[in-house]
Amino acid sequence: MTSRSWKPLAGLMAIAVAALGVSACSSPSGDADEITVYNAQHESLTKEWAEAFTKETGIKVTLRQGGDTALGNQLVAEGANSPADAFLTENSPAMALVENAGLFADVDTATLDQVPAQYRPSTGKWTGVAARATVFVYNRDKLPSTGLPASLLDLAQPQWKGRWGAGTSGADFQAIVAGLLALKGEDVTRSWLQGMKANATSLQNNVATMKAVNAGNPEGGVIYHYYWYRDQAKTKEGSANTALHYFKNQDPGAFVSVSGGGVLKSSKKQESAQKFLAFVTGKKGQEILRDGTSMEYPVASDVAANPALPPLADLQAPAIDPSNLDSKKVTQLMTEAGLL
Repeated sequence: MTSRSWKPLAGLMAIAVAALGVSACSSPSGDADEITVYNAQHESLTKEWAEAFTKETGIKVTLRQGGDTALGNQLVAEGANSPADAFLTENSPAMALVENAGLFADVDTATLDQVPAQYRPSTGKWTGVAARATVFVYNRDKLPSTGLPASLLDLAQPQWKGRWGAGTSGADFQAIVAGLLALKGEDVTRSWLQGMKANATSLQNNVATMKAVNAGNPEGGVIYHYYWYRDQAKTKEGSANTALHYFKNQDPGAFVSVSGGGVLKSSKKQESAQKFLAFVTGKKGQEILRDGTSMEYPVASDVAANPALPPLADLQAPAIDPSNLDSKKVTQLMTEAGLL
């Protein structure tokens, strides 16, 4: 080879080596500077978490949005081949579904220590990141406070026929039923669902239920608290004629649903995914939740709730291990009752 022909070849080799160097530094398939989160939480809230986390750590977060049940089932179907590094939900049953499939890594102990035991599963395979309380919303003109149900179980009685409703097809209401199942067992839950089929109006979701109650038909409904507080903080268009009733007394109707976060065992970016979960449950992440528009409850790092909300500790919620919430059995029972 002549020196004349060698010079261009050497230049090409130098360019190739430089290109390989850039590739190796910037975007290898296992790059820890970016994680993928399957997100069933409120998209606006998780975007705030992701942006603040990236600003603090330099780790980018790609969000794949979907519902609790859909994303939980997707993770189970994908198994060890899932591209997800972490999973966030609105309710616990989808987390339990993925946990029972053996797909979660253990959460770092320091992260678990940020969350009180009642807001995370005893297994340590995932943790609570937020919470929402079950409430009975009622029309003040149609239903006097003296006529409110003492227990969620009362709504299956004949006197409540045609007087209440719920978003039966949604993951929110199904989580409430899962709480009832965990507390009272299959026989009581089956009987209550049969009473619900006879008495209640099936509505599209929590918002539709609140708006229907606001219009006076039906008189009341079972929803999560934050839908009402969000509407009250804005125009009150969907809630002006209503008030909330908290069942308390460890009643099934006082169920507090834990929103979950976990790291996938199959993730190639375990360290970064664990850092994200630690951030969400840390003081800064929980303050983002408190100060945002979701009106959900912070559950970690001693961050108090939005001042508009009654303190979580005052709701007298029943104690339930979130890992015991059985979404499959709930679907079966609600289908048998003709509610799905």
